[in-house]
Amino acid sequence: MLGGIFALRFRKKLYLILGFSAGALLGVVFFDLLPTAFQLSGAKYGMNTVGCVIALGFSIYMMLDRAIIVSNRSRKTNAGNIRGNMAAFSLMIHSLIDGISIGLAFQISVAIGGFVAVAVLVHDFADGINTINVIIKENGKRNSAITWLILNGLAPVIGGWSTFFYHLPQEKLGVLLALMAGFFIYIGASDFIPDSQTKSKGFKTSLLTLAGIAVIYLAVRFSGV
Repeated sequence: MLGGIFALRFRKKLYLILGFSAGALLGVVFFDLLPTAFQLSGAKYGMNTVGCVIALGFSIYMMLDRAIIVSNRSRKTNAGNIRGNMAAFSLMIHSLIDGISIGLAFQISVAIGGFVAVAVLVHDFADGINTINVIIKENGKRNSAITWLILNGLAPVIGGWSTFFYHLPQEKLGVLLALMAGFFIYIGASDFIPDSQTKSKGFKTSLLTLAGIAVIYLAVRFSGV
C-alpha cells in the first residue's frame, strides 16, 4: 500500500518511476521467482521443464497482450485499460502466491516463516509501485489504480490465511512461480523499459532500472531466504 501511495504522489514523474519499477520487477524475477521455482520444482520435474514453463508464461502473456492490441485496432476497444487491468491482475496473483509462500513457510517452522514474511514485505513495496504504474501508464483512472492496489494489498493476507485449510506441494508452487516469472519478464522487458526510455533523453531511467534490480537483490540477499 505504501509503495502504491508513493507512485500516486509522484505520478508526474511516471517515466522515472517506470524505470525503477522495471528493475524491481525483473529483480523479483531474477533473484526471487526463478531461484525459488528451480529449487522447489527442479528436482521433481527437471530444470528443462521448469525453463519451458517460464517460456510458456512469457508466450501466453505476449499473445494475450498482442490479442488485446489487435482487437483495439479492429474494434476500437479501450485496449489500454484492458492491458493495465491484465497486468495488475498478474501482480495481484503474484501477491497471492507470496502470501501462500508465507503460510507454507510457517508450516515448516516459525523461523523460516518469519524470514519469508520479511522478504515478501520488503519487495512488496515495489509491487505496490508496479500495480499503480501498470494502470496509470495505460491512462487508467485513479480510482481503478487504487482499487487494484487495495486488492494487491489484501492478496498476500488471503493467500497466507488460505494455507490453514490445505498443504500445497512445494513442487507445484514452484511451477506457479515459474509461470509468473514468464509473465513478469514480458511486462518488465517488453513494456516498462521501452515506455520509460522513450520519455528520457539520457541514462537516468536506465540507472533507475539498475537501482530497482539492486534494491530487490539486497532485499532478498539480506532477508536470509
